[in-house]
Amino acid sequence: MTQIKYMLLVSRQGKVRLMRWYSAYDSKGKSKISRELATMVLARKAKMCNILEYQDHKVVYKRYASLYFICGISSDSDNELLTLEVIHRYVEAMDSYFNNVCELDIIFNFTKAYEILNEVLVCDGSMTETSKQAILRSVMTMDSLETSDSLDQVLS
Repeated sequence: MTQIKYMLLVSRQGKVRLMRWYSAYDSKGKSKISRELATMVLARKAKMCNILEYQDHKVVYKRYASLYFICGISSDSDNELLTLEVIHRYVEAMDSYFNNVCELDIIFNFTKAYEILNEVLVCDGSMTETSKQAILRSVMTMDSLETSDSLDQVLS
């Protein structure tokens, strides 16, 4: 089982679109990691390996369209290929929810992107749900509850 330390979504321009931290870092450490990893990953060529060493851990990344999905994992025990699968599962779930997800979907619906991520990964960075249908069912249930809540507030 892989445990992710953090997940960053970075655009090709180097802007962080989404970040989730599963290990404790101070704000300076977070901004330093975000800045350095965005620079490192964007500078790499497409044919280069998408696993690299960074500080005391490994970084696994994958590019989908105009976004880089970057995960930090521990150097000794975590499986890099499983981390790539976690990234892919997250992208598939977002793709199904947004009907062909793009960077703008994540920018304007970042709360939904976080909700989907929360269904895929639990608080300690380990994968909780592998079924894309189960992830989508949970998110759709949350959507319907939010809609009914809003409707109840309007009617009362």
